[in-house]
Amino acid sequence: MPITPANGGSAETAETAASSGSAEPIMLELVDEDGTTIGTAEKLSAHLAPGKLHRAFSVFLFDDEGRLLLQRRALGKYHSPGVWSNTCCGHPYPGEPPFVAAARRTAEELGTAPALLREAGTVRYNHPDPASGLVEQEYNHLFAGLVRATPRPDPEEIGEIAFVTPDELAKLRDEGPFSAWFMTVLDAARPTVRELTGTAAGW
Repeated sequence: MPITPANGGSAETAETAASSGSAEPIMLELVDEDGTTIGTAEKLSAHLAPGKLHRAFSVFLFDDEGRLLLQRRALGKYHSPGVWSNTCCGHPYPGEPPFVAAARRTAEELGTAPALLREAGTVRYNHPDPASGLVEQEYNHLFAGLVRATPRPDPEEIGEIAFVTPDELAKLRDEGPFSAWFMTVLDAARPTVRELTGTAAGW
């Protein structure tokens, strides 16, 4: 399970900059329980307890050996810093299709676009983050795909990456913290993940 640290001096992304107040605020799309858009809210305000239900996405990318690409969130992130999580996650801009947002954000964070990306359903959850007190009230669109190019992670977003088998993932989860939403989104995406990677991969 090689773990690759992010490096380089890329500029802070628009999403992170906006979160810290140095640019225009990022707006999220608020939704009802059926996923229908009902309005917008500024990103941080949507995550303040008890949270506002909003649209999000989560991406799971695998290499040709069926290993999952994980990222460890950069220590400078305002929400869930320094924890392991799925390949990429985030929020579409208001009116932006979730598929487009998932592909865009994956390329921004990892420096490479997915070789293949397919829809893997949706999941709705409510996960408080004990460390920050922020709340993930999300209607999450799931995507699974393949990555073939070497990732070049943005160090402002990602501290390190690792390609893991299911057994290596279990060991890593025993050793360190993961995002509060990780297992919820992985479990929901598993049917598509298994179609994509084949049963021999063990997902």
